[in-house]
Amino acid sequence: MAVIKTNEKDVKVLARLMRAEAEGDGQLGMLMVGNVGVNRVKARCLDFKDINTINRMVFQSPGGFEATQKGYFYQRAREKEIRLARKSISGGEHNHPASYALWFFMPEGSCPEQWYGQWNTGRFKSHCFFTPTNADCPSVFETF
Repeated sequence: MAVIKTNEKDVKVLARLMRAEAEGDGQLGMLMVGNVGVNRVKARCLDFKDINTINRMVFQSPGGFEATQKGYFYQRAREKEIRLARKSISGGEHNHPASYALWFFMPEGSCPEQWYGQWNTGRFKSHCFFTPTNADCPSVFETF
């Protein structure tokens, strides 16, 4: 069962985003990017109040993903990433430190304690993840 409403096109867009943002971090890294994407669609808070589809989440401007500005993102989705995207959409993949994260980025050095006022929940390989508080964004912590 999906935790957000999607169609096949959405699955493929999320799969392309996951690969473009985190292929170098392996399958778990890509699943974490998927966690963040699904969380943004669920959130209805902070910078994501009007983000209610995968497509709007991926192409949000400002605040979207740098990968959408690169040609690699626009390559066809592969089966491996499509399976990972479906796992993320199903809600069955909550991988710390991205479980409830709404943001991530790849710093040149160590992860800052906060990023845009959100707390660092940890690092996985090259990416640092940042999660809002329950008070700022309770919907991200809801289970469906």
